[in-house]
Amino acid sequence: MKPTLLVLAAGMGSRYGSLKQMDGIGPNKEAIIDYSIYDAIRAGFGKVVFVIRHSFGAEFQEVFNAERFGGKIAVEYVFQELDALPEGYKVPEGREKPWGTNHALMMGAPVIHEPFAVINADDFYGQDAIAQMGRYLAALPEGSKGEYAMVGYEVSKTLSENGTVSRGVCTVSGDGYLQSIVERTKIERQNGQIVYIEEDGTHPLAENTPVSMNLFGFTPDYFTYSADFFRPFLDQAIASGNLKAEFFIPLLVNKLVSEKTAKLKVLHTSSPWFGVTYKEDRPATVQKVLDLIAAGVYPQSLWGK
Repeated sequence: MKPTLLVLAAGMGSRYGSLKQMDGIGPNKEAIIDYSIYDAIRAGFGKVVFVIRHSFGAEFQEVFNAERFGGKIAVEYVFQELDALPEGYKVPEGREKPWGTNHALMMGAPVIHEPFAVINADDFYGQDAIAQMGRYLAALPEGSKGEYAMVGYEVSKTLSENGTVSRGVCTVSGDGYLQSIVERTKIERQNGQIVYIEEDGTHPLAENTPVSMNLFGFTPDYFTYSADFFRPFLDQAIASGNLKAEFFIPLLVNKLVSEKTAKLKVLHTSSPWFGVTYKEDRPATVQKVLDLIAAGVYPQSLWGK
């Protein structure tokens, strides 16, 4: 069975200032999503599932549909909303945003029944990274559970010159399996050194520290673990009055790995990573895409139109 690509595209681009998922950065107005889908098709993925919001759903579906991709991959849409909660729960007064990346991932459960990869819509992962994940997922024996994967990037190659970034900082065993992953929401370079910022101050990170860019590979059992853990997550967030609590993918991955419920292989890639966290990142992203086209990695017109 061909793996599925789950694209997290529900973010409203608060820092970027617009719906960055739909921003055309290629020569023919291709978005970063287009390059990820193009790479997924040639890596053997059979379906793409977009996680979006109802507020821009019609506009999004009009642009990103099976016809756009030449019918080469099946397309489905699911929706992440603030009130998508388990029975018996309601949105706490004052909560304004959905519950984070793992909450978004959970929306794919009704339509995904095969191994799947997860990516952010606004990150450029590269051909090799998506190909590696495709090979890993396709090679899993039917019915596999708890055999997950992640593509790791060096933190020094994932920064923005225009502000802090969020990354899952990883510790990896000698045989290439994840030991722990912690979401750090404010990483930047200060005075030549990479640091992450917490309430208690700044903490250094080595240049080659492996980080997650939310390119994960899972089997469908991950949806069950997500649903089971979401309730205690909500209980704690509500009890503490934390109106900004985020149900991040690394939060659950770390729990499953530490409890030895699952293991996660860290795949290394030669692909360049880049993205548009901030509007000021856009010119450099456009140029990097042009450089890859000039190198023959992508055609001038991605979809031949």
